[in-house]
Amino acid sequence: MITLLYHDVVPVGQFSTSGFSGGDADIYKLEIPVFREHLGEIGSRVESSKTLASAATVGDDQASVLFTFDDGGRGALHAAELLEQYGFRGHFFITTDWIGKSQFLALAEIRELHTRGHVIGSHSCSHPARMSSCSRAQLDEQWRESLRVLSDACGERLRVASVPGGYYSRKVAETAAAAGIEVLFNSEPTREIIRVDGCMVLGRYSVQQGLSADTVACIACGQWAPRAQQYLYWNLKKIAKQVGGSYYLHLRKSLLNRERARTS
Repeated sequence: MITLLYHDVVPVGQFSTSGFSGGDADIYKLEIPVFREHLGEIGSRVESSKTLASAATVGDDQASVLFTFDDGGRGALHAAELLEQYGFRGHFFITTDWIGKSQFLALAEIRELHTRGHVIGSHSCSHPARMSSCSRAQLDEQWRESLRVLSDACGERLRVASVPGGYYSRKVAETAAAAGIEVLFNSEPTREIIRVDGCMVLGRYSVQQGLSADTVACIACGQWAPRAQQYLYWNLKKIAKQVGGSYYLHLRKSLLNRERARTS
């Protein structure tokens, strides 16, 4: 089982219409024709797609791909429509403090995605810049309150979540488990599943602008080379995060905003 990490799907050139703004956010936004091409390539090579609503639905199906989308931007509506055209469903992780704000999903739209068979989960309340640096009390509030809002919206207890910004730690998983989360996705590029206090932690392979449909499809069907490349890059970046702390985030945001300004 391979999990793909997407964020936003937007009309051509309209990156500001969904989700968080800035160059560091835009690199994760795909235009609709690009995402459609991804789905076509994946659909032609992968046997099936599945969804995980709880730990009970996690299995050893090595031939399946999971589609996940972080943040809760309005581009989720485009993503869901395209997924459904190919017979797929997705996991949409919502940052609840942003529900109903410009460029983000409203409660009614989240409820609609749920009724259409997509999985809704928590992406925290406020999307902390460095979630692994939060205290246990802060993490507990981030998980419990976001789950409460989303469970109320969907009319059932939700048990799935993803970690914002790639800042995962065992403490993050422990507090998620204590809040009732059964399946937690992080951003580690691995297909290995670990268990923390009864919570199953799954890695994901990140999809950014410029990653070809062929490469994404190769990752989805489990080919070693593109997965190893992501694994190496991720671990180098993790070292930079640990060494740089908050300075890493400031530098990354500044460089990506300059690049966006240069190419726009």
